[in-house]
Amino acid sequence: MMVRILQQKISQAELVEIAKEGYGSVVKLAVDIGKEKISLGGEFHSDCEAALVEDGSELVNIWGANIYLDRPKKERLEFIALINIRPAFNNRFMEIQDIVLKEKIQRVVDKFIE
Repeated sequence: MMVRILQQKISQAELVEIAKEGYGSVVKLAVDIGKEKISLGGEFHSDCEAALVEDGSELVNIWGANIYLDRPKKERLEFIALINIRPAFNNRFMEIQDIVLKEKIQRVVDKFIE
């Protein structure tokens, strides 16, 4: 499963192809909310996180999520990942609790994924 850092918007068809490489109807991703970058694919969210760090992102700005292709568009993004457990940033759970943070992540995802 290859990790990609997106440089431009991808289509739903491209997302489906990425999903086929891994979990079928789910794509793991990490979002840098500071630089508004996204990486996706890979077996774990940490794979996506590592790709962003290698590309110059700071860990403090990276959060994980999943896209479920078998759900309606408004319900397909799920803000759950092990990399989200960050007590120092007021998130003690795998699921992101902060609504403002979720909105930032959603905006970046919408910027790159149809």
